[in-house]
Amino acid sequence: MQITPPELNTLTALIESFPQLRAKILTELTYKNQSFPVICAELGSEVADKPCVLFVGGVHGVERIGTQVILALLESLLARLDWDSQLQILLTKIRIAFVPIVNPIGLLNGTRCNGQQVDLMRNAPIDATTKVTFLVGGQRVTPLLPWYRGTKGVEPETAALISYVELLQSNASSVISLDAHSGFGLSDHIWFPFAGSHQPIKSLGQIYHLKQLYKASFPHHNHYQFSPQSLIYRTHGDIWDYLAMKQNDTPLLPLTLEMGSWAWVKKNPRQLFNFAGLFNPQKQHRHVRTLRKHTVLMQFLMDLAASRVIEDMSGELLTRQYAAAMQDWYN
Repeated sequence: MQITPPELNTLTALIESFPQLRAKILTELTYKNQSFPVICAELGSEVADKPCVLFVGGVHGVERIGTQVILALLESLLARLDWDSQLQILLTKIRIAFVPIVNPIGLLNGTRCNGQQVDLMRNAPIDATTKVTFLVGGQRVTPLLPWYRGTKGVEPETAALISYVELLQSNASSVISLDAHSGFGLSDHIWFPFAGSHQPIKSLGQIYHLKQLYKASFPHHNHYQFSPQSLIYRTHGDIWDYLAMKQNDTPLLPLTLEMGSWAWVKKNPRQLFNFAGLFNPQKQHRHVRTLRKHTVLMQFLMDLAASRVIEDMSGELLTRQYAAAMQDWYN
């Protein structure tokens, strides 16, 4: 009998119920004589040279709230397809892509790592150019310790996500990605590369402009701390670092949503005695609140992409925003 995570069952049911959802398997994993797919699904325009927004979740299996936040957005969009005229117009202007469960075996086991005990967010073929945070930055000593990078090359889940992002870039005028995680701090963070260097990313001016537009447009939903990840901690093998380092003419704005799970633990200290409780809200009302808390941000990213405001930034504006970002984050 096939045992699968409930979130994977939800995704499969959505694909079966909504023919508008274009889905394919990026890679097929085998674990304990069972098969687990890594699935991507798309809505919206299939025309090349349109903006794309990518929502990713489940890179770390134990952080299942990330997958659930992405699936909640997908369910909402699908439920509105038949009647929401504004959404229908939006979908003619952009492609919306989803990879809600990058690590289905980790999700099944409730572990951070995949079935080979590898932390996928330490597994990309890139090393930090500066000293990394001890252990947290990634280690190859033993899979018995967390943050294990692996010693046998790139894992199939890592390779599948990298290849898919590159495919999206080849068919888009720009790509904004949001990768949902949980587990750090009392506040919600938006991080961007680099995690392995304190050098500015190529799209720094565009990311800073995105941040300023969100702050001005939704001042009462501005509970995020924006920063390069290197200001928080530094790691080897970050997938988004690897993609941001590659030479590509298509602008890539890779954002990581890090939901501050310590706030949930602070309100319910008993979660300390449950590994999953360190990363996910355990009380039903907090779980529901988290599922809706990030909807404004995700809708903003889709609307922003459709407007092409980021793509159409003048050289003068890019220079000004780049300088402001350097002052705020790298001074």
